[in-house]
Formats: sequence, C-alpha cells, structure tokens
Amino acid sequence: MSVTGGSPQPGLPWTGRPRRADLICWAGIALSGLYGLALIPLRPLLIGKNPVLLELLTGSMTSIVTAGAFARVGEVSLPLAVVAAVPGMIMFDPFFWWAGRLWGRGMLTLAAGRGARGARLMARAERLGHRLGWVGVVLAYYVPVPAALLFVIAGWTGMRLVTFVILDVLGALLWIGMLTGLGYYLGQDAVDVAKTISQYGTWIAIGLVVAVLAVRSVRGRRDARTEPAAAAEDTAPADRPEVAADG
Repeated sequence: MSVTGGSPQPGLPWTGRPRRADLICWAGIALSGLYGLALIPLRPLLIGKNPVLLELLTGSMTSIVTAGAFARVGEVSLPLAVVAAVPGMIMFDPFFWWAGRLWGRGMLTLAAGRGARGARLMARAERLGHRLGWVGVVLAYYVPVPAALLFVIAGWTGMRLVTFVILDVLGALLWIGMLTGLGYYLGQDAVDVAKTISQYGTWIAIGLVVAVLAVRSVRGRRDARTEPAAAAEDTAPADRPEVAADG
C-alpha cells in the first residue's frame, strides 16, 4: 500500500496522503465507471447497426454475441468479430492490476464491498486468486467472482505487468471465442433481435439511463445507512477490553 500503518480512509483504498501514482490509478478506475455510463445510450443504437464498433468500444457480452450472429449471415468477417472485442474488454484491466500493486488488501476490500456479503466475496476471491495463480487471470471471466478482484490479486501478489497483459488477452480471447460461437450458432434470429432493438434504440437508451441512475441512487442510500453500522462493528473489539476491565 502507498502508506504503511493505519486503516484506509472511508471510500478510498490508501492510507495517509496519496502519492501521484495513487491519484493516477484511482482516476483510471473512476474513468472506467464513467466510460461505461457514457456509452449506455450508444449500446441499443449500435447493437443492430454496427456490433463490431460496439465490441471495440465496450467489449460487452451482447455486442460479442451479436457480432458472431452477423458473421453467420455474412455481414462481418468472423476473425474481425473476435479480434475487435479484445480492446473493449481489457482497456481498463491494467488499472485494477496496478491498484493491487499499490494498495493490496485495501483495494480488495473496497472492490468487494463492506458488510458480510463483501467479506464472503473477498474471501472467495483470495482463495481462488492464490490457488489458481496465473491461471486465475486466464479464467477470470469463468469463475464465480468479479474479474476485477482477481486482477487486483494478480497485482497484489507481484505478477509482472507484461505477464498480466498477456494472460489477460488470452483469457479475453477464450471468453470472446465462446460468445462469438454462441452468436454464430444463433445466426439470423439474433440478428433480427438486434436490429429490432436498434430500431427503437433512442427510447431504449433513455430507459437504460433512467434505470441506471435509479439503481445507483438506491444503492447510494443503502450504503449511507450501512456505513455507520459497519464503523460501529469495526470499533467494537477495541471497546470490549475496557468493558471487561470495568467489570
């Protein structure tokens, strides 16, 4: 972690005063979230018109499956449908590797979330990350934890950046190949659905933006209610010896 000693500040993975590297890495992770939100209106518009461009921009599952279906009907080439998705899938992954290198458990705790569910998720990610090693990066999209947690563990455990990027690309290609194959199998039916979505893309985009904002608002209020309880749990062990001494 960037500064030794103490606990991370609320909502931040580092302790003490941040360094330049902390701020740059944190900005990259924040940008990944903003980038995803900014592209929400484009998804329904592009899915039935240019799924390869949507793959390139987002690397989303729906765009990859749709590109595979378009390849089946001859509207795009199959190799292009596979390769185009790689940049969109991995563009922000090195920031999570870097976060693991900089902050270790502080970032893992923040990414998993607080409370009992977050603790279980973090414990599962640590077990898988340490047990699988480099294979965990390759299989990150297949295991039952968010891939970002395994990328954080890769950085935390000292994996080199070049090694991480190579394994990340390999894992992305395996995942993309499976989804593209699914789309290729579905063929014309998936193409028809995608084109129907794009036909009503503007209204669908508006609905998606409203839904995302509503979900984030609900989660924000829920987190605001749970943080005081979590803070009380964190301080409880320090109070118990005093109570025992008074008794």
